[in-house]
Amino acid sequence: MDMTQTISAFVTLFVVIDPIGLAPIFIALTRDMDPQRRRRIGWRALAIAAALLTLFGLAGEAILSGIGISLPAFRIAGGILLLLTALDMLFERRTERREGKAKDETAEDHHDDPSVFPLATPLLAGPGALATMILLVNQDPGTAHTLMIHGVMLVVLGIVAVLFALASPIAHLLGRTGTMVVTRLFGMLLAALSIQFVIDGLKGSGLV
Repeated sequence: MDMTQTISAFVTLFVVIDPIGLAPIFIALTRDMDPQRRRRIGWRALAIAAALLTLFGLAGEAILSGIGISLPAFRIAGGILLLLTALDMLFERRTERREGKAKDETAEDHHDDPSVFPLATPLLAGPGALATMILLVNQDPGTAHTLMIHGVMLVVLGIVAVLFALASPIAHLLGRTGTMVVTRLFGMLLAALSIQFVIDGLKGSGLV
């Protein structure tokens, strides 16, 4: 197993899913809920997100083939999508948008169940994460590689689960400044990885 691919997959999924950025959003969406209900919502959101990411990781290429989209074209489109996500992170638009969704949800009903929307999708298994699963799985057609990518995805979701459990103290520890620094650092990494996806797509298409 290629350790470089494993590390790259972990960094990519970690940056796209953004467990650290989700922690304060999770607090906002589950505000005024008792700890037991908060845990249930967190686990339900993680289970739904894992199912969606697994589906797109295993059947994403078949779905693309069925609608006539080539893998190189999807790599380029996915890379551009990830680049836009990276730009949002670098200029704080992503955090502001997520916080806006959280405020809208809690303003409507403090006791509504946010596990499916917006937690599972689009915050955990959003378009960027689903596209990333397809791109990462199709870097290598081997079964071992596919299992590795899904294992990495589960590890990242496991980190999300831990951060959900520790959301309150983490948000207090990092503060607004710490969150901004971490978000911008991850944004730079994601920008570089997204450009690599575009380069790979251009190579696969025969244009370069």
